[in-house]
Amino acid sequence: MQFKKIKFRNGLRLILSPMTETKAVTALVLFKVGSRYENKDINGISHFVEHMMFKGSKKRPSTLDISKELDSVGAEYNAFTAKDHTGYYVKVSSDKVELALDMLSDILYNSKFDSQEIEREKQVIIEEINMVEDNPMMYIGDIFEQTLYGNEPLGWQISGTRDRVRHIKRENILDYIKRYYQPANTLIAIAGRFDKNLLDLTKKYFHISSSRRPAPSFKKIKVIQGKPRVNLNFKETEQVHVCLGFPSYSYFDNRIYPLHLLSIILGGNMSSRLFISIRERLSLAYFIRSSVSLYQDTGNLVIQAGLDKRRVEEAIRAILEELRKVKREKVSPEELRKAKDYSKGKLILELESSESIASWLSRQELLLDRIMTPKQQIIKLEKVTSLDIQKVANDIVKNTKINLAMIGPFKDSTKLQRLLKI
Repeated sequence: MQFKKIKFRNGLRLILSPMTETKAVTALVLFKVGSRYENKDINGISHFVEHMMFKGSKKRPSTLDISKELDSVGAEYNAFTAKDHTGYYVKVSSDKVELALDMLSDILYNSKFDSQEIEREKQVIIEEINMVEDNPMMYIGDIFEQTLYGNEPLGWQISGTRDRVRHIKRENILDYIKRYYQPANTLIAIAGRFDKNLLDLTKKYFHISSSRRPAPSFKKIKVIQGKPRVNLNFKETEQVHVCLGFPSYSYFDNRIYPLHLLSIILGGNMSSRLFISIRERLSLAYFIRSSVSLYQDTGNLVIQAGLDKRRVEEAIRAILEELRKVKREKVSPEELRKAKDYSKGKLILELESSESIASWLSRQELLLDRIMTPKQQIIKLEKVTSLDIQKVANDIVKNTKINLAMIGPFKDSTKLQRLLKI
């Protein structure tokens, strides 16, 4: 993977990653801001702003003007809001790269934020909230992080609540953009096939000469927990959706490498311990997985499953038993090797396209202020031992750190609370 980093005087960062084996190019613009930068009064505004960027600019007055121009060249385009960053991207054939840059700069710098469009989009976002909350498999992750992080920005929904969305005003949006959508908070990544004129095109369309202002920061969080937490979200469902997890480490902690392998061994694939035990042997679930989420100041390890509502307690006991085993016994050399090879294989497959390379490079630079190549990450993973994984398991998987979130037809947490012992 080749790439070049350029930092301009105003703080804006640019990453260029040429790829000769493709005829496509992806332009991705990231801003170091997301829902964890918000306060309660404007919770959801990061996501709201992302929606409004496609509602018309001075040059392209409507949503249709934007979409027709991109659709006419077969472009792939979208945007996303996370808790710690927001992104906008356009992927086109290499001969249309100027259109991609023109479009991104136009919507990001010249959007109109028409008052009528703002009011219309409120209902669209409320319907998006309804969609997520009606889908327990999607919504349970929000409930889990709410359980883990509490009434802090990191525990709030990215979309905000219906009430907060209804009360967002145009002046809130303009103030937010002025504060966060500025050069020192911006990173542009371009990956794919392009020629030497690309740097000049980037300078043409983005505010390279604008003044520099300090990049805003967020309130750091430290999870303080002395006993298990249970959060029941009552809903008449046939299947109970569960997240059981623990606070863990930040991006900057070297223990994330054994943590990543631990997650794979527990529930990262169809030959993992939880998949074989909970699904294949005990028939307690169709869907079960383990995953890791990382932030700049914290993180978490979580097991998610869709369970038979009549056998929830049995399933939780079985999950807890697998967690006990990984604490008691070191994983075998064969299982460790398999997890490392799986991780390497997934990484190689994930970095086949221009958009995935743009994302890989930009998120690291934006959130970690440095870029680790795939080769460097693989070296880190290869150094992990079975003892490292056992140490991480014993550090994280503790009675006092258990967080259980559940969506299903249950209101009494008493029995569940008693179960949570490792």
